[in-house]
Amino acid sequence: MKVFKIDITAWTSSFKYPNLISGFQPTLEVPPISTVLGLINAASGRYLKHKKIKFGYYFEFAAKQIDLETIYQIETHKEGYPMSSTKANVIQREFLFDTHLILYIPEKEIADYFRVPVYPLLLGRSNDLATVNKIKEIELTEVKTANKIKGQIVPFEENYLPGLIQALPKYFSDTIPRNNLGTEAYSVISYNAHDMPTNLSAYIDYLHSNREVHIYFHDIDFSPYYE
Repeated sequence: MKVFKIDITAWTSSFKYPNLISGFQPTLEVPPISTVLGLINAASGRYLKHKKIKFGYYFEFAAKQIDLETIYQIETHKEGYPMSSTKANVIQREFLFDTHLILYIPEKEIADYFRVPVYPLLLGRSNDLATVNKIKEIELTEVKTANKIKGQIVPFEENYLPGLIQALPKYFSDTIPRNNLGTEAYSVISYNAHDMPTNLSAYIDYLHSNREVHIYFHDIDFSPYYE
């Protein structure tokens, strides 16, 4: 399969657990699908109402550490607008250092967005600025029983791969407030996981140091949400 391979790096990244609002803030070790689609939106400069989209990605990092962060809690009026009173609170937040995202996308139009991004690309929060290093077209070879799926998330249902199991949205609406689109359970498999046998079809790529990784492709249909 021919795809465009987009190489993206950032000094820091953090991907918040969606159900944790206060207290210690851990980070997922792989960005959710919604983060990757958000990158595509930022690069294109607009909200894209995808009908169907197919892509794969791989993510790794050099280290994980904890930082202290001051957050400001704003009291909200019962009618929805913010009150004038605020409360400062110091929390511990995990972050990933020296991060690397590789995005595989078959569509040239989407790949071209990353050549001259309209808005800043973020791998997490507003201070996690990312850089596109390289875009190239490559040919990937399919493997029927992938055993090197790592640095990725895979739908848990029917696959049951070991990893952190987390309910994650695939996308968000462009409404206010935003709504989750297509939330389901995923296995979050870190880049340093051991090889594991699966019945999944994936595609072979060779990363730095000629390390073989099998890339799982998400094939998502969002058309029911926009009808």
